[in-house]
Amino acid sequence: MNRHDDFNTFMSRVKSALKKAFHEQHDINELSLVRGLPPEVWKVIMQASPLSVAIPQEFGGRGAVVKECLSLLSAASYESLPLSLTFGINIALFLEPVAKYGDTSLKEKVLPTFTIGHHMGGLMITEPEFGSDALNMKTVYRITEDGYSIKGHKHWQGLTGQANYWLVAARKDLGNGELARDVDFFMTDNSIRQQHIEVESIYSNLGLYMIPYGLNKIDVEVPGNHKLQPESTGIKMMLDILHRSRMQFPGMGMGFIKRMLDEALFHCTNRVVGAGNLLMLDSVQFQLSRIQTAYTLCSGMCARSSEISGIANNLAMEGLEANSMKALVTDLMQESAQLCLQVSGANGYRISHIAGRGIVDSRPFQIFEGSNEMLYTQIAEMVLKQMKRQKETNLYTFFSGFDRTQQSAPRFKEYLGFEPGAIIPQRKLVDLGKIVARVICVEYVLEVAGKGFRKDLVESCLFNMKMDIAHLASNFSLNGRADLIAEYEAKSDWTDFASDTAFHK
Repeated sequence: MNRHDDFNTFMSRVKSALKKAFHEQHDINELSLVRGLPPEVWKVIMQASPLSVAIPQEFGGRGAVVKECLSLLSAASYESLPLSLTFGINIALFLEPVAKYGDTSLKEKVLPTFTIGHHMGGLMITEPEFGSDALNMKTVYRITEDGYSIKGHKHWQGLTGQANYWLVAARKDLGNGELARDVDFFMTDNSIRQQHIEVESIYSNLGLYMIPYGLNKIDVEVPGNHKLQPESTGIKMMLDILHRSRMQFPGMGMGFIKRMLDEALFHCTNRVVGAGNLLMLDSVQFQLSRIQTAYTLCSGMCARSSEISGIANNLAMEGLEANSMKALVTDLMQESAQLCLQVSGANGYRISHIAGRGIVDSRPFQIFEGSNEMLYTQIAEMVLKQMKRQKETNLYTFFSGFDRTQQSAPRFKEYLGFEPGAIIPQRKLVDLGKIVARVICVEYVLEVAGKGFRKDLVESCLFNMKMDIAHLASNFSLNGRADLIAEYEAKSDWTDFASDTAFHK
């Protein structure tokens, strides 16, 4: 790898490596049926030094340019969503945090190894008893003469047992059973005995077979320079890391959605039904327009992320945009896979088919790094808080004056002119969050449209988003609710209400 290569030359080399690994030496459809990738496949892929995009030039990389990182993720996800997620874990959850917050001596030692060898790194936050409730994690650290001692358990970390390095989140032991409120991060090196993290079990994850997940026991000692140095607090550092990661989801979504669109277009063009092909059917046209809308929205997200999510910026306070990107693009990925499978017919209902596999592989994206229901709720709460601060009660009026929705809001004026109210059920907060995310992400589309992005794709996107927002706004205005009946079995057995009389002609 020559770090001075122009980006097109670099990407050509990466795509050639993916073609060689997945189509010439092996069959991606067969590789996707087994867990993990053979070492020879990894060797071919990593020889192209794909992770160099996330490493600053002074440490042998290409410069950690967001546009390059997202382009790499997109190229990978067009071929394999699990491979793209593997790159995403390394880039957003290890390399960028180390490049931004790591001690200089640590960066000089670790970062160059990702450009010249098959090294990987990941992040450990989630614990068995504390999933999204990360601030109550129980992994603890104590200061020692030589550095830090860290103990606890972590699970559902992508690359469990495979990564060479880990960033481990922990809270300081204050004594008397008390833990600090703040969170700190420490890098471990699995090749060093005192820093080795024990894998207690590997999970049989549904989909994403390439990536191992499991339960990890933390009982390590690390030197003092292995602690990341926050700009203010550890919690804000964690938010900066997670928000930057969420802003890279569009990169993984871009190639995946494009693949679903290309596969669906190819199948519907070549599938003959009666006197024509599937594309002659209006309902099929609509289904493919939905995938194309996802492609357009994701394009806008990638452009916006490239502008604001570099490691030079602190994203701790950018939860509204980060959550909007992550939640909406992952919903769009799942919808695109479902639609591609639908138009593919029975052929799509195989794990070896790109659409069937895509449904299973894209589904967890709606769950990890914050479930989408939680993120949509947070989006709604952030907007409601800003509206309250401005003493504004009308959603459209607020959007009209908000810098991230000024262009997009007028496109949906007839659906947004309502007052959310002060007391809102959580299920309606989710709907409100979905509305907000769409209005924000349409703003990104209009911004790239102003730079020359093709107008017909933009207009189709706007129409589909009008349908979505109209539907969500209608749900928001409905009175009443469907409640769960926990003790539901009494008087609900249908056989008690069916006739015993046999049918006689």
